Amino acid sequence: MTATLAPTPEDVVQHRTVTVVSRKAPIALGVVTALFALLLLLAARAGDATFRLASEGDLVALPDVTVPGTATAWVCVALGAAGTAVAALLVARGRRVPLWLSLVLAVVLLFGFLAWAAAGSAGDIPVTRLVGGSVLLAVPIVFGALGGVVGERAGVVNIAIEGQLLAGAFCAAVAGTVTGSPWAGLLAAVVAGVLVSLVLGVFAITYRVNQVIVGVVLNVLVIGLTSFLYSQVLVPNAETLNATTRFSRIAIPLLADIPVVGPALFNQSVVVYLMYLAVPAIWFALARTRWGLRLRAVGEHPKAADTVGIKVGRTRYLALVVAGAIAGVGGAFYTVVSVSSFGKEMTAGAGFIALAAVIFGKWDPVRAALAALLFGFASNLEGALSIVGAPVPSQFMLMLPYVVTIFAVAGLVGRSRAPAASGQPYVKE
Repeated sequence: MTATLAPTPEDVVQHRTVTVVSRKAPIALGVVTALFALLLLLAARAGDATFRLASEGDLVALPDVTVPGTATAWVCVALGAAGTAVAALLVARGRRVPLWLSLVLAVVLLFGFLAWAAAGSAGDIPVTRLVGGSVLLAVPIVFGALGGVVGERAGVVNIAIEGQLLAGAFCAAVAGTVTGSPWAGLLAAVVAGVLVSLVLGVFAITYRVNQVIVGVVLNVLVIGLTSFLYSQVLVPNAETLNATTRFSRIAIPLLADIPVVGPALFNQSVVVYLMYLAVPAIWFALARTRWGLRLRAVGEHPKAADTVGIKVGRTRYLALVVAGAIAGVGGAFYTVVSVSSFGKEMTAGAGFIALAAVIFGKWDPVRAALAALLFGFASNLEGALSIVGAPVPSQFMLMLPYVVTIFAVAGLVGRSRAPAASGQPYVKE
């Protein structure tokens, strides 16, 4: 007969969940709120601000919204201070600051800033145009961020997003002009993005060169190559090699008639609609398919993945091919949707902003796309403020997207963890 002993307290294993709390969010929110309050003190503006919610052709025309500019701005400052206090209290109690709170406060402070900027101005703020322009400016950043997410979840740091976007834009311009078809330009951009990714894969995966260095070199190479070909080939033959036919807008019935967001979201080109499909498709592929599971396993623990029969090198190459194709579509946007010709270095750092969106989105495709929309909105603010004649220096407006990028990554992202094997070459033992 075997006696059964009662377990002692030492035998009982208690599982505890440790929550890592970051103080960056309340600090960043507090700094921005304080700077906004200082701006109101130093540059007070009198008058009302008008937000125009309707546009031509709307089925339902919403009335304009007029608010007292400076008073509204101070109310937003008060709300920002209250939200910052709530965030600080959560951190003091060992709890994380929810992302929605940071987003709500960002929207409140932005509304206050726009009200201050438009106060006493003869012009109004066209909200529909502001939203639509933000979506358009965010399209290449979204595609670049999706490509970055796919690559890094497989363990390859894709610094070459800028080069992929620029190569895609160049090849789309040439192919689209020669064939007279924007679809041919789009296909050529996909091929160009894949080729740049394959070069990255050869050095980073096969020869195990430092991935960051390879990505930087590829960016410089593509910039130099496209600039040379632009000056020596495209400029002398602009009509035959650099005059593309752009995709036309396609309005989706009923959805395009929704006030404010309808014309901005559902009266767009094919490439924009591809973006709407790409975000949930990439999320589903990574989170709900066998391929996504293997890709994430390779990015987290390649040795364990290799042990169960997953080909690490082949999986990473395939991930880079997919990432390059996605980024190539983003590059095509510049020359078959935005403008009808290629310009030297026309991506203007969008690839690096996309890389920041990957980090801000914590390597999640949906969050990365939302971060890209934020950066697109920041880029579009320059046009909105110039319409109302805001007393903001043009030099500050030009650097605003990059300031917002730094602020978002450094202040709002909190603590995040990249895939464990990201940037680490795998050597099979």
